Amino acid sequence: MDAHRPPPLAGRRVLDLSRVLAGPWCTMVLADLGAEVIKVENPKGGDDTRHWGPPYAGGEAAYYLCANRNKKSVAIDLSTADGQGLVRDLAARSDVLVENYKLGGLDKFGLGYASIAAINPAIVYCSISGYGRSSPRAELPGYDYVIQAEGGLMAITGETDGAPMKVGVAVADLFTGMAAAQAILAALLARDRDGVGQHIDMALYDCQLAMLANVGSAHLVSGAEPKRYGNGHPNIVPYDMFDTVDGGVVIAVGNDRQFTSLCTLMKRPELAVDARYATNARRVENRAELLGLLRPLVAKETTAFWLAGLGAAGIPGGAVRKVGQALAAPETHARDMVRTVSHPTAGEVSLIGSPLKLSQTPTATAQAPPLLGADTDAVLGGLLGLEAERLAQLRSGGAIR
Repeated sequence: MDAHRPPPLAGRRVLDLSRVLAGPWCTMVLADLGAEVIKVENPKGGDDTRHWGPPYAGGEAAYYLCANRNKKSVAIDLSTADGQGLVRDLAARSDVLVENYKLGGLDKFGLGYASIAAINPAIVYCSISGYGRSSPRAELPGYDYVIQAEGGLMAITGETDGAPMKVGVAVADLFTGMAAAQAILAALLARDRDGVGQHIDMALYDCQLAMLANVGSAHLVSGAEPKRYGNGHPNIVPYDMFDTVDGGVVIAVGNDRQFTSLCTLMKRPELAVDARYATNARRVENRAELLGLLRPLVAKETTAFWLAGLGAAGIPGGAVRKVGQALAAPETHARDMVRTVSHPTAGEVSLIGSPLKLSQTPTATAQAPPLLGADTDAVLGGLLGLEAERLAQLRSGGAIR
């Protein structure tokens, strides 16, 4: 790998007017890929997630730290005329603008797509909202929890006889952030080809529906309402979590050959030729009966025993780890997925790294998420050419921090 080649988006500038998770996750991906990301925050508190704690590191919430590495923070009050002018000047010098205001929220400041495109026709302007700009519910705010409920995800998550459950992290936000980054990259390629920018309309609801994947497709094909299967799989058996003597193990049998190997490992080879279980389709039909036979067998041995046996037999499986165990695992460190960086108030802080691994144009070196307004003078002075006297005037007038 030639570590001296710049990251893929080096030289591109992103103006980030988003907050909380979907937008910041999108812009962090772009920052990891080398874009200069200027995060514009309200001087009165900044991004909401700065205060979503505990835990905190050096006064910064862990939640904020998870989505804002490799960015610059500029504190500008958009409710002031001077603040609006500064953002327009920054947008005129940017390749991308990302925002997640409610419908019309930026129009009243003269910062909507039409206004920005008028001064920078080449800009890629990405709006992220709960339901999309053309939806009959476009004016409603977008919250991941609500979207998981309304988008069908909660209905298929949880124990078979339990209540619908949300996923443990805000997956609708995260999936939307990744999809938005993908759309922005595509729009930049199109702009390089055609010379024009465009407006991207991303909706958490749309992305949540897309995430239904095979389950949504099964409903469209069959008309049947999908059920909850706990840790099981609607179409594959055995594909589940099993208790062991000292923990839990996931066994993911993907085909009949693997099932035969599993039966041999469990010293029950006759199950593999039993007409009730010989094919995956029959195993799905007889799910409860088969799992009732397998669970007591798995429970007799340790997790390590099963991991060794599954690995030797070529059967997909893994231990059910706690978060700390996953982050401390050898493979986590081998992939450089936890990085310790210098932080101005915490001294050092550990961050989860980028999963993007490019051999010739590696991602940017991880930098700690910025303190609120840490780069205000540097960005406005360096990029916009504002003199110290003008910065002082803006500061005294409340437009910047």
